[in-house]
Amino acid sequence: MPSRPSGAPRPKPSPAPVPEDTARPAAWCYKSEPSVYSIADLKREGRCRWDGVRNHQARNFLGQARVGDPVAFWHSNVREAGVAGWGRITRAAYPDPTAFDPKNPAFDPKSDPRNPRWLSVDVAFAGDLPKVLEVARLRSDPAFQSLLFFRQSRLSVCPLDARAWARLQEWFSGA
Repeated sequence: MPSRPSGAPRPKPSPAPVPEDTARPAAWCYKSEPSVYSIADLKREGRCRWDGVRNHQARNFLGQARVGDPVAFWHSNVREAGVAGWGRITRAAYPDPTAFDPKNPAFDPKSDPRNPRWLSVDVAFAGDLPKVLEVARLRSDPAFQSLLFFRQSRLSVCPLDARAWARLQEWFSGA
């Protein structure tokens, strides 16, 4: 490591490089508990604001989403957890208004509207499945070996690589 003169300011660390497979993912996977918000809710409403995300890595993934990106909708914390449907990003990342609302459970008193800490995106319904693609089925498929949800279970947003998205599309088209 190069030395720096004594008293010289410490250089700011550069951000960790984004792995190639997450630089521009083929799609995204968003998790929600059906008792909070389900694919049926998205279908009924047509679109929603995806908000309340309070994990820094998930927030960073929200910030990478672009209009038109596909989203696999994952039901979590239920007996039949897994992919229940899909949607599309209709509005790219913007400040999450729930962070500024003291009456909202996702309120963050440290978040400043001029320099927001948390992001939202808008998602539109695109399709649902008659039966959830369960976690066991996804885990056993080689296309999902690198899925972050399997290594970081508390993560609520993660990228899907081209192989995983292609496999999901096969299942969606057969539904």
